[in-house]
Amino acid sequence: MSGARVPVLFEGGGVLAVDKPAGMLVIPGRSEDSAPSLREVLEVELERKVFVVHRLDRDTSGVVVFALTPEVHRTLSMAFEAGAVHKHYLALVEGRLEAPVVVDAALAPARKGRMRVARPGEEGKPSTTRIQPVEVFSSASLVEAEPLTGRTHQIRVHLLSLGHPLLVDHQYGRDTPWTARELGGEGEDVVLARTPLHAARLEWPALPGVGARRLESPLPGDMARTVELARQGLR
Repeated sequence: MSGARVPVLFEGGGVLAVDKPAGMLVIPGRSEDSAPSLREVLEVELERKVFVVHRLDRDTSGVVVFALTPEVHRTLSMAFEAGAVHKHYLALVEGRLEAPVVVDAALAPARKGRMRVARPGEEGKPSTTRIQPVEVFSSASLVEAEPLTGRTHQIRVHLLSLGHPLLVDHQYGRDTPWTARELGGEGEDVVLARTPLHAARLEWPALPGVGARRLESPLPGDMARTVELARQGLR
């Protein structure tokens, strides 16, 4: 993170919410030479133990919640498991997604750590995502996705199943970055090089020992710049 501190969105009552940058693991990776994880960085900055409640993929940015006590960790973990925590993501996808849709498609493991929509008659994990357009461009869309279940790569695979993969997705779609020129601007400078998926909002009701909370993270620079250029017309 080049020495920058992790932006804190909220701290209080045993809850710590931060704005995770893209490209950072939430917990330590398996490789010994991997960069410090978000949890490790926070523990150094706060000089105390933090408890992981949930995770985001490495390249996903946005709201991540940690607990500062075992009791709050237990309460929040149970709330996530019970579906009491509502998560809203913003995503930049290929094509014009012009109407709200609910994707109810079970997911099954594929090769190399990927997931896919289960075939008819195949046993998969039930998975549901609400998706609605936020802004539609000439050949791309900014959408909001609310996963009602918490499967691995759920939003990415459900968007792919609709024919609207993320603008960049090294596992499920385009593997090369977008330049300013490709997005409707000028020049060959890279604007978007990671999966454009952002945990924009997370909220839960009052829980035992934990107050109700609504947490929000603004669209990060690379996605905001992509939107700005896309408004000029993707070429």
